Amino acid sequence: MASYSSIQTLRPISSINPAPRAAISLPKLPIRISLPKIPTSSTSKTHLSDQSFRPEITHQHPLIISTTTTSPPADEGAATPAAATSELYYAVLESIADRIEMHSNVAVQRDNWNSLLLSSINMSILAATTMAAVSPSAADHSLPLTLGSTILFAAATGLLAIMNTIQPSQLAEEQRNAARLFRQLQSKLNGPGSQAQSQPTKAQVDAAVEKVLTIDRAYPLPLLGKMIPKFPKKFSPAVWWPPRGSQQSPKRRRSGRVNNSSNGWSEELEAEMRAVAVAMRSKDREDYERLGSVVLKLNKALAVSGPVLSGVAAAASAVGLVVGGNENGWVAVAAGALAAAVNTLEHGGQIGMVVEMYRSCAGFFDELEDSIEGNLREEEVEERENGEVFAMKVGLALGRSPAEVKELAGKVAYCREEGTTPLEEFASKLF
Repeated sequence: MASYSSIQTLRPISSINPAPRAAISLPKLPIRISLPKIPTSSTSKTHLSDQSFRPEITHQHPLIISTTTTSPPADEGAATPAAATSELYYAVLESIADRIEMHSNVAVQRDNWNSLLLSSINMSILAATTMAAVSPSAADHSLPLTLGSTILFAAATGLLAIMNTIQPSQLAEEQRNAARLFRQLQSKLNGPGSQAQSQPTKAQVDAAVEKVLTIDRAYPLPLLGKMIPKFPKKFSPAVWWPPRGSQQSPKRRRSGRVNNSSNGWSEELEAEMRAVAVAMRSKDREDYERLGSVVLKLNKALAVSGPVLSGVAAAASAVGLVVGGNENGWVAVAAGALAAAVNTLEHGGQIGMVVEMYRSCAGFFDELEDSIEGNLREEEVEERENGEVFAMKVGLALGRSPAEVKELAGKVAYCREEGTTPLEEFASKLF
């Protein structure tokens, strides 16, 4: 019994009870599959290649690992180039509206200068003239009257010299012209069919800015340093438009004949526009330059004679104050009366404004002629302005109907054929 029990004791435990063998092998089952872990960068490759892990994948799409780097999102507040160009275009329109207001206000101000200075200077001259005429007969008050007339004549001479130098009536006309031109530019840039109704380009913005700056240079606001010379050596028309890009070297026309469907242009219309340009150059512009030169010389003479006469009156009154005598008093009276008359003729008649009007009219014909030549110089007909619309604009600018424009072109052609018959009709019927 003892040996048997020892043998039983030496038998392995596994042979005694085989059930625990199955219980011991249970942990070898893949129990970890039910608790998947989020793969990290170090274990993702192992999990992707593990065959036991594949049955747990529920999606049917392959796993795609992207190696491209995504750029950060763009700033939502950043403007696109088209929006920035539109903003620049409307900024130009705002500056034009501001200039219209400024030039209109300055025109009223300088027109007030003309009327107020004219009244003040004439009243001073006439008062001094009266005092100089009365002083010989007032024995007890001769000295005060003579002294007062001398002071008034001297003050009127200085004010008259300043007034004749700046020509307030011409300054007012310059500002009125500038406001009118800015209104025209505003209507072109902001009217129906303009770039403001569509998407403007950078070139159109640059062209608008150039037009604004050209008008600024033609009609400056300040007086000191930038004022237009009021007494130039030679009369010249005003220029308020930028040089056209088509004014470079003339291009050769194509050999094909332009038909009526070519953007409204035809050979006949081109001949009419050239004839109108010849008529404006030979008659209207030449006539306004001639009249402008005459009025400019008259204004120079009046601008010099006014202060000279009032200065003579002041000197005669001062000499009478020291020496005495009726002769000096009569010289002062005569010179003062003439100075008042000259001042009234120059500034009451606004001779400076007439000079500026002639400059503007001559510049108008230059601009219209430049526009015609610019369109005719363009080789590509489709790049021109529509021919029918352009001809209508030219006719309206000259105060003529399309039939009258054709009639004028026929007269110019007849004068060219004759060679000796000058053109007697002006191109413009407006002014």
